[in-house]
Amino acid sequence: MTQTEFLNIVMPFKDKVFRLAKRLLISTEEAEDATQEILMKLWNNKRKIAEYKNVEAFSMTMTKNFCFDKLKSKQAQNLKIVHSNYEANETALQKQVELNDSVNWVAKIIEELPEQQRMIIQLRDIEEYDYDEIAKMLDMNNTAVRVNLSRARKTIREKLTNTHNYGIK
Repeated sequence: MTQTEFLNIVMPFKDKVFRLAKRLLISTEEAEDATQEILMKLWNNKRKIAEYKNVEAFSMTMTKNFCFDKLKSKQAQNLKIVHSNYEANETALQKQVELNDSVNWVAKIIEELPEQQRMIIQLRDIEEYDYDEIAKMLDMNNTAVRVNLSRARKTIREKLTNTHNYGIK
């Protein structure tokens, strides 16, 4: 496999790898390092890439595992999961403040979800993978992915509604 062929395969999803790493590791620098590490692993095993049915799903699984290993290491004791890649363009200042506040609340709520639900929310609602791909990446049944996603969304919806309706009956 030539360098050009490799780049044609890997470049379309390298940003998704970075976003997942950023979601898991928080630190932009850590996420960049993780992305580079995953791309290096793919490059070193470029002869085997043709054997994989879905290179993107494989690389996302590699990213997830690499980030979990990084989080487990002693040097990463202060890292946690957070979502911060939301940007509102050309909105009024008040609306932008409200949107940022809502995004921050959703991020806090997502942070409180069980780990499996956090991963499914990230992969489905942010990275826009379909259920079959998520099931393969997380070694889960398709139905279990749907159930966990539904529960996570319900929890987020209820907690966000309670937050916005606080003090109003």
